[in-house]
Amino acid sequence: MRTDELSYDDRGLIPAIVQQHDTGEVLMMAWMSAETLEETLARGETVFWSRSRGKRWHKGATSGDVQRVVAVSADCDADVLLVRVEQTGGGACHTGSWSCFGDEVVPV
Repeated sequence: MRTDELSYDDRGLIPAIVQQHDTGEVLMMAWMSAETLEETLARGETVFWSRSRGKRWHKGATSGDVQRVVAVSADCDADVLLVRVEQTGGGACHTGSWSCFGDEVVPV
Protein backbone atom coordinates (compact mmCIF):
# COMPACT_ATOMS: atom_id res chain seq x y z
CA MET A 1 0.00 0.00 0.00
CA ARG A 2 1.30 3.45 -0.88
CA THR A 3 1.47 6.17 1.77
CA ASP A 4 -0.96 8.36 -0.16
CA GLU A 5 -3.60 5.61 0.10
CA LEU A 6 -3.73 5.84 3.91
CA SER A 7 -6.61 7.51 5.76
CA TYR A 8 -5.47 10.36 7.98
CA ASP A 9 -7.75 12.11 10.47
CA ASP A 10 -8.91 15.72 10.15
CA ARG A 11 -5.60 16.88 11.67
CA GLY A 12 -3.64 14.97 9.05
CA LEU A 13 -2.53 12.30 11.53
CA ILE A 14 -2.68 8.52 11.72
CA PRO A 15 -2.17 6.41 14.87
CA ALA A 16 0.93 4.22 14.89
CA ILE A 17 1.18 1.24 17.20
CA VAL A 18 4.83 0.36 17.79
CA GLN A 19 5.65 -3.29 18.40
CA GLN A 20 8.93 -5.09 19.16
CA HIS A 21 9.40 -7.17 16.02
CA ASP A 22 10.74 -10.38 17.58
CA THR A 23 8.57 -10.67 20.70
CA GLY A 24 5.35 -9.01 19.57
CA GLU A 25 5.32 -6.81 22.68
CA VAL A 26 3.47 -3.53 22.17
CA LEU A 27 5.90 -0.77 23.11
CA MET A 28 4.00 2.46 22.54
CA MET A 29 1.42 4.31 20.50
CA ALA A 30 2.13 7.63 18.80
CA TRP A 31 0.88 9.72 15.91
CA MET A 32 2.38 10.13 12.45
CA SER A 33 1.73 12.68 9.75
CA ALA A 34 2.28 11.86 6.08
CA GLU A 35 5.61 13.68 6.34
CA THR A 36 6.84 11.85 9.44
CA LEU A 37 5.78 8.52 7.95
CA GLU A 38 7.78 9.27 4.81
CA GLU A 39 10.74 10.30 6.97
CA THR A 40 10.40 7.10 9.03
CA LEU A 41 10.46 4.96 5.89
CA ALA A 42 13.43 6.85 4.40
CA ARG A 43 15.45 7.03 7.65
CA GLY A 44 14.70 3.51 8.87
CA GLU A 45 14.02 4.87 12.37
CA THR A 46 10.73 6.09 13.82
CA VAL A 47 9.73 9.73 13.52
CA PHE A 48 6.42 10.88 14.98
CA TRP A 49 4.23 13.97 15.25
CA SER A 50 3.82 15.38 18.76
CA ARG A 51 0.31 16.76 19.16
CA SER A 52 1.18 18.50 22.44
CA ARG A 53 4.30 20.23 21.06
CA GLY A 54 2.98 20.66 17.54
CA LYS A 55 6.15 19.35 15.89
CA ARG A 56 7.92 16.25 14.65
CA TRP A 57 10.11 14.15 16.93
CA HIS A 58 12.65 11.52 16.05
CA LYS A 59 12.38 8.79 18.69
CA GLY A 60 15.69 8.58 20.51
CA ALA A 61 17.12 11.89 19.28
CA THR A 62 17.74 12.99 22.87
CA SER A 63 17.60 9.69 24.80
CA GLY A 64 19.51 7.50 22.36
CA ASP A 65 16.71 4.90 22.60
CA VAL A 66 16.04 4.72 18.87
CA GLN A 67 13.66 2.36 17.12
CA ARG A 68 15.05 0.73 13.97
CA VAL A 69 12.13 0.03 11.66
CA VAL A 70 11.73 -3.56 10.51
CA ALA A 71 8.34 -3.19 8.79
CA VAL A 72 5.33 -0.89 8.58
CA SER A 73 1.88 -2.18 7.72
CA ALA A 74 -1.61 -0.70 7.66
CA ASP A 75 -4.79 -2.20 9.02
CA CYS A 76 -7.67 -3.24 6.75
CA ASP A 77 -9.22 0.26 6.83
CA ALA A 78 -5.86 1.94 6.16
CA ASP A 79 -6.37 4.21 9.18
CA VAL A 80 -3.96 2.65 11.72
CA LEU A 81 -0.31 1.69 11.31
CA LEU A 82 1.59 -1.16 12.91
CA VAL A 83 5.27 -0.28 13.08
CA ARG A 84 7.47 -3.28 13.90
CA VAL A 85 10.82 -2.18 15.31
CA GLU A 86 14.04 -3.23 16.97
CA GLN A 87 14.00 -1.11 20.15
CA THR A 88 17.45 -0.07 21.34
CA GLY A 89 18.60 1.42 24.59
CA GLY A 90 16.62 1.70 27.79
CA GLY A 91 13.11 1.61 26.41
CA ALA A 92 10.32 3.05 24.33
CA CYS A 93 8.57 5.02 27.06
CA HIS A 94 9.48 8.58 28.01
CA THR A 95 9.61 7.32 31.62
CA GLY A 96 12.52 5.05 30.71
CA SER A 97 10.41 1.88 30.80
CA TRP A 98 10.77 -0.68 28.03
CA SER A 99 7.06 -0.34 27.16
CA CYS A 100 4.51 2.41 27.73
CA PHE A 101 2.00 -0.31 28.58
CA GLY A 102 1.97 -2.20 31.83
CA ASP A 103 -0.49 -0.56 34.21
CA GLU A 104 -3.54 -2.79 34.27
CA VAL A 105 -6.84 -0.94 34.24
CA VAL A 106 -9.30 -2.16 36.85
CA PRO A 107 -12.87 -1.09 37.68
CA VAL A 108 -13.38 1.59 40.30
